[in-house]
Amino acid sequence: MTELKNDRFLKALMREPVDVTPVWMMRQAGRYLPEYKASRARAGSFMDLCTSPEMACEVTLQPLERFDLDAAILFSDILTIPDAMGLGLYFAEGEGPRFKHPVRTAKEVEALPVPDPEDELRYVMDAVRLIRKELNGRVPLIGFSGSPWTLATYMVEGSSTKEYANVKKMMFDQPDIMHKLLDTTARSVTSYLNAQIEAGAQAVMIFDTWGGVLTPRDYREFSLSYMDKIVKGLKRENDGRKVPVVLFTKGGGTWLQDMAATGCDALGIDWTMDMGTARSQVGDKVALQGNMDPSILYSSPERIRKEVATILESYGNGNGHVFNLGHGIHQHVDPERAKVFVDAVHELSAAYHK
Repeated sequence: MTELKNDRFLKALMREPVDVTPVWMMRQAGRYLPEYKASRARAGSFMDLCTSPEMACEVTLQPLERFDLDAAILFSDILTIPDAMGLGLYFAEGEGPRFKHPVRTAKEVEALPVPDPEDELRYVMDAVRLIRKELNGRVPLIGFSGSPWTLATYMVEGSSTKEYANVKKMMFDQPDIMHKLLDTTARSVTSYLNAQIEAGAQAVMIFDTWGGVLTPRDYREFSLSYMDKIVKGLKRENDGRKVPVVLFTKGGGTWLQDMAATGCDALGIDWTMDMGTARSQVGDKVALQGNMDPSILYSSPERIRKEVATILESYGNGNGHVFNLGHGIHQHVDPERAKVFVDAVHELSAAYHK
């Protein structure tokens, strides 16, 4: 086991004392970095970039060379599981992800396999192993997956959507088929994340990007219940150390107490909820991660620092806070603004940990 030189992130997720608030950024390895664009051009396509362990490792490490981040996150895509199920993932220029074979009928749902993560998704596991080796204990590595509901949304719609017409029609008219789809996807996510942990991921995060489009009742039945199953099925210790689990539902601020009851270690918070309010709701039950509006990074360095200070003050003194954006960093952000953000978190947070 390689000793971690910087374990602030893992300590904060377990609500243990740290010297300063740890910080990382969702999508920190991505299109806002010129070095990422160069790697993407060399790879030939986004899928070629994702499926090459060497290229995925290269891209994962790029932001760590620029910024004083407290964690690395595996460079991959949330749609690797449905692709491994045979749905034919591809990326249309300017249109985002698409599937050649969306899932719309009971027969198609029944035919879906649970992929073997060391077979169909071996490239992801090889990337995790290679990244851990190259990190050499510098910072922890985060593994991740999309939530069953979010994956199902893409699988049924066949692409990104603003109306959720097909997936919600299935949910309302054929709930048994939807539950079958979500069960298969949940078993796949559990297997996938456990394989990432065994390959070396030191924390895992479940991205429920589309949970917030559901009513409270439907969220609990069709999204949260399946994330709960995943949390209970995950390996929570590896290499003699606990492996924290983070749940993030975009737009899910009103359901934090329900999410905390799953037994996860931390909750991601988007920018639509005050961090202090979130802390008052969950108490010391879980850590909190977030929650600066990514668009703040378009503003001046002074305004960025002011926003960091405001969120730190809102959370207050004590442990259990991982600073992050409320969602992924935007592609047109100046990397120098991201550096201002990261440095401000470390500088301004020390006073809250004395």
